[in-house]
Amino acid sequence: MKSQTNFSWLILAIIISVAVAQQPELSARFQMPEGTIVHRDLPYVTDGHERQKLDLYLPKAEKKLPLIIWVHGGAWLAGSKTDGVPLNYLADGYAVASINYRLSQHAIFPAQIEDCKAAVRWLRANAQKYNLDPNHFGVWGPSAGGHLVALLGTAGDVNEFDARLGEGSPSRGGIGEHLTVSSRVQVVVDYFGPTDLLQMDDHRLPDGMVHNTPDSPESRLVGGHIQENKEKVAKANPITYVTKGDAPFLIVHGDSDPLVPHHQSELLEAALKKAGVPVSFYTVKGAGHGGFKDPNVPKLTKQFFEKHLKAKQPEAKENP
Repeated sequence: MKSQTNFSWLILAIIISVAVAQQPELSARFQMPEGTIVHRDLPYVTDGHERQKLDLYLPKAEKKLPLIIWVHGGAWLAGSKTDGVPLNYLADGYAVASINYRLSQHAIFPAQIEDCKAAVRWLRANAQKYNLDPNHFGVWGPSAGGHLVALLGTAGDVNEFDARLGEGSPSRGGIGEHLTVSSRVQVVVDYFGPTDLLQMDDHRLPDGMVHNTPDSPESRLVGGHIQENKEKVAKANPITYVTKGDAPFLIVHGDSDPLVPHHQSELLEAALKKAGVPVSFYTVKGAGHGGFKDPNVPKLTKQFFEKHLKAKQPEAKENP
């Protein structure tokens, strides 16, 4: 029975990641601009887990490039750095990085955000080598990726998630590097990411996914039933770390999402507004979990990056 349940969740995660990858504005079937250089499978942790790698796409440019870091979805237990990469942004003068991170079957939270932060540090530490502007890093992700980019946006100054050298264990497999380099980001685009996992079932649609089970993706993420591990769930909640100095957010969510309730994004918006963080929240009317056909979604996303990522930003500070 247990193996059947695990298999069912794996199938669900694959369905989720496929739906996310089908975003019309994120199609990977895109002709890259002439002169684009692609670096695949760059390890952002030396001798790390096979998932601790990223792909880097560099359009031809004479000046340092602002960087969009793509974090894939898939319920934290499926998905790949090749899913839904926004390669169309290369033609607009952005570099694009797409990262893999350890999934919940490899290691439980906070391994996923540790990996994302390690990737940001590695990219910033190697910015000169790859002609990147280290002060113009934006992150973008859908679903589970939306959750992780939201955490990058609010927990950039939380050193607890910057894995320390020598503290990686076989179960976690995370060894941090470039620890004097900031893992802060300057822009966050969160597509329908979860936030407070404990409230998901309170606001789910009548036919929506049930999350308060011991084998749900959320429970698998924290290593136990979410309602019995409230302290761990709080640590996984981006809202826990919201402060006034956080990066500007764009949040996009369908109001008929059967997997991640729209209310999850409402909670994040309210917390950001209360703290004085710039936030734009766009509700896609009648839309489910991704697959948006609303032309305003790609338009607003592009405008948001142009306003907040191409504009002059303060220099990235080292972690205290």
